Amino acid sequence: MTNSRGKWFQIAAIGLPLALIGGGIVAAQIEGPKRGIAPIASAGDFEVTGVSVNVVGNNAFEARQKGWEQAQRIAWSALWRKTHGTVGAGLSDSTLDGIVAAIVVEQEQIGPRRYVAKLGVLFDRARAGQLLGVSGVARRSAPLLLLPVTYSAGAPTVFEQRTSWQRSWAKYRTADSTIDYVRPSGAGGESLLLNAGQKDRRSRIWWRTILDQFGAADVIIPIARIERQWPGGPIIGRFSARYGPDNKYLGSFTLRVANSAGIPSMMDQAVIKMDQLFQSALASGRLRADASLVLEPEVVEEEELEGEVEDLSVVDGAEPARQSLDDVVRSVLQEAEPARNSGAPTPPSPRP
Repeated sequence: MTNSRGKWFQIAAIGLPLALIGGGIVAAQIEGPKRGIAPIASAGDFEVTGVSVNVVGNNAFEARQKGWEQAQRIAWSALWRKTHGTVGAGLSDSTLDGIVAAIVVEQEQIGPRRYVAKLGVLFDRARAGQLLGVSGVARRSAPLLLLPVTYSAGAPTVFEQRTSWQRSWAKYRTADSTIDYVRPSGAGGESLLLNAGQKDRRSRIWWRTILDQFGAADVIIPIARIERQWPGGPIIGRFSARYGPDNKYLGSFTLRVANSAGIPSMMDQAVIKMDQLFQSALASGRLRADASLVLEPEVVEEEELEGEVEDLSVVDGAEPARQSLDDVVRSVLQEAEPARNSGAPTPPSPRP
């Protein structure tokens, strides 16, 4: 009896830690602390990025203030040129302060009297749109689920860990695009559900289940392949655009940077070019939602109009299963015929 208790105690002592370790592994797979990036709010603000400034002031604060004011003027000229294709009249600094929604600092170096930076400027659409004479995007695509896949060192990654490709898509402002992006954050169980192997699945039932969870009609798959020439050397990014459960090809392009420090800017530029690929495919009619993802076609079997005629004849003296009214009347008349021939009085026929 003592030996049995000792064995059970040893089994429990070994099995309990293994169960705790297994549960911890499952929890770690689902509740990763740094997995995926939540996308920013896609407001309708106009955005101008990559504005370079280099100004000097009496102190660091004044130099920075002058740099931001100069960035607003440069961004407004660029936005007008992008919208109308011509050089427009400039606005005063007070007017620009009223229509600028935010200043995004991409890179900056602050000195005692000098400010060198690369900035992004966001203009409020409601206020700046009146001065530009433009409105929002009129025609947009159906909601499309975004599945950004990154290949680095031959290993594909989506939301298993944070990547520069997914970060660029998360911070990209999609308000001015004709593509209605549905961007998952990769939190919770999304990293297990949306993985690189998903793009190779063809089951419409499986895809329909996933798309229904995110409120999307189809899926688009931007793929980034990172190739490092040597440690610390140039990096080549090969990007391709695909869509649908059949992984159809839309287009591709290649970018190159000098070293790893240029990867974030390369990814930001690639997102803009990728969005242009998707928009051109939508305009040309190549990017269409798969009808089989919306409604599965019903299988209708045509009935045979000229089938076998049901046999109502008597088989082995048995009466047919069904008789018509004419057959019943004919059988009654045949039974009454012998009585007429014998001279017996026939019962009066009922009045109609």
